[in-house]
Amino acid sequence: MTRPAKNDPGHGFSIGGRGGVSRRAMLKGMGVAMALPWLEAMAPGTMGKALAQSAGGAATSAGGVPLRMAMIFAPNGVNYDHWSPSGEGRRYELSPTLRPLEAVREHVNVMTGLTLDKARANGDGPGDHARSSATFLTGAQARKTNGNDIRIGISVDQFAAQQVGQNTRLPSLEIGCESGRPAGNCDSGYSCAYVSNVSWHDEDTPVPKMIDPAAVFERMFGDVDQAREDGLRQRQQRRRGSVLDYVQSDTARLERRLGTADQRKLDEFQTSIREIERRIELAQNTDAAPVPPDGFQPPAGIPRQVGEHIDLMYDMMHLAFQMDITRISTFMLGVGGSNRSFPEIGVNEGHHHLSHHRNNGDMVEKIRRIDRFYVEHFAKFVQKMAETREGDGSLLDHCMLLYGSGISDGNRHNHHDLPIVLAGGAGGTIDTGRLVSYRRDTPMCNLYMSMLDRMGCDVAEFGDATGRLPGLTA
Repeated sequence: MTRPAKNDPGHGFSIGGRGGVSRRAMLKGMGVAMALPWLEAMAPGTMGKALAQSAGGAATSAGGVPLRMAMIFAPNGVNYDHWSPSGEGRRYELSPTLRPLEAVREHVNVMTGLTLDKARANGDGPGDHARSSATFLTGAQARKTNGNDIRIGISVDQFAAQQVGQNTRLPSLEIGCESGRPAGNCDSGYSCAYVSNVSWHDEDTPVPKMIDPAAVFERMFGDVDQAREDGLRQRQQRRRGSVLDYVQSDTARLERRLGTADQRKLDEFQTSIREIERRIELAQNTDAAPVPPDGFQPPAGIPRQVGEHIDLMYDMMHLAFQMDITRISTFMLGVGGSNRSFPEIGVNEGHHHLSHHRNNGDMVEKIRRIDRFYVEHFAKFVQKMAETREGDGSLLDHCMLLYGSGISDGNRHNHHDLPIVLAGGAGGTIDTGRLVSYRRDTPMCNLYMSMLDRMGCDVAEFGDATGRLPGLTA
């Protein structure tokens, strides 16, 4: 955190040269620490389009705008016949499942041919769902065990967090919509740790995700120093108002130093925070809502509708990137082999059960609905990132958002030609708006190597990568 500005002791924001505002400015008050979105006052001068190179890639734009990286995991693969796009390059045609991406197609690349070889059995027998989640971001073969001797490998998000995470308040942010079990047998002799996590600090230490929106919000806004003194629930009980109420004094001081455009942006930013707070409060007070037919009972504070839960978590990822609280995040839409139902789209059977459809027409149609449902919410998130102005472009322009699954076709349990979408321009280093096809069995980790380069990481090898992935720039 930056030091308070001279002549303004005790406050969280600092004033840079020529009346500017530090990019690390924080508004603080009563256990709250609130970072700011990108403001024009933060620019050291005219925003340039060149990239500042470091350690094998670009970590920021010339104007100091940081690059971010997020990985979104969807369980159970897809119905590939409905997923697979046609055509090539910029003239490709979106499939029925991918059609929600039409409004943002200029910002995304649909990728084919990428493979997770280590998610295959390779002599270990059944357990594709556990391997698909464990291997998704590690590219490593999971030791088949349901005991404490788990072994996999560091995930790409944590590889980046350990090198560049010190630049932000949170090195990384792990969120999800299903908790999963921490231990025990969850898939044909594989530990539940493999099923429940995609983020791994090292070969035997998963990084737990948060599924409660209120807990995520508290982690993002809670004062780290205050957090050492009291617990999450105590802070939530103490703070009944909006986080904005507790930084009001600092906010007023800051606004007096901002131009009209920045004042408007700050107002829009505060409005988005209040809206998220309202939705969290609504989720915490919906005890009378009907329980889904499959009997799933969400924990207190979690929206009962899957779509609302997903959108709320996406919105907090958006906020974390906008405020530069973190530059690295993972989002598990469901655990490996998730069997949750989706009553809001007329699917009352479990997802995993339906994925084994054996070409039953009714089951295939319901899987298609689930696949499209997940894509719709991802497309909405991409659109919001694209509409958020930052520096000389949008927040999305400075991001890499990877969406996909560790299984290709859920009925076949295959791990080649994975369903992968990559959104964002990574500071101008990725050319978007295309169908990018690779030779079958191209390692997924080749893409991770290229993403780590762009994050400014020093990486000589990762997972089962054979090199960098070509074709990301036209």
